[in-house]
Amino acid sequence: MNFAPDLFSLAWHIVAAIVGVGVAAWVVRTAPWQRLKDGHQLNALFGAAVILTLLWSLNAGVYPGLNLHLLGAMATTLIFGPQLALVVLALALAGITLNGSTEWSAYPINLLAMAVIPVGASALYTRIVGRWLPRHFFVYIFVNAFIGAALIVLIQGAVASLGLAAAGAYPVDLLLSDYLPFFLLLGFAEAWLSGMTLTLLVVYCPEWVASFDDRSYLMNK
Repeated sequence: MNFAPDLFSLAWHIVAAIVGVGVAAWVVRTAPWQRLKDGHQLNALFGAAVILTLLWSLNAGVYPGLNLHLLGAMATTLIFGPQLALVVLALALAGITLNGSTEWSAYPINLLAMAVIPVGASALYTRIVGRWLPRHFFVYIFVNAFIGAALIVLIQGAVASLGLAAAGAYPVDLLLSDYLPFFLLLGFAEAWLSGMTLTLLVVYCPEWVASFDDRSYLMNK
């Protein structure tokens, strides 16, 4: 989902830019940058950004200024952690902006909608799951990677619809009937993509997945 800049007033763009600067400062201060000293981790980060750029370039237009595409927020949050996941998504957004899929003037509002909110929701969801459910391999794959990915897409769709309605870009009844339901379809696709990706990584390259510890999820289970 990437917005056209004319859907929102200048005030929305200014607020989004301020939030983006604050989030960027938090990422710079708290991200585990030492992980990127490992060449494999650095390559994985840039590789994920390239893959997401390609996926986000394959979008479908619903209404003028509204495009829908797969997200990848839950998968990147599980693999890299929230701070580096924001870096990956910000790079992917820069990639689709460079290729003309959206405009630079909409970068802050798109960053908020496509990175900050989904990654924040993903981090909160995984924390809740870790608190209330056992640390088990199948819980990690099915509850976090599959169900979580679909849920985050639905949350993103709901927040986007609320934002568009609040900004006066589209009427509420149109968003509820002709926009929000598409996120149900995206949720199924997102769940399979995220689940399969995490399954392959934790089986073959568990050291690449920041949120997975085989001593906790596999041993004595």
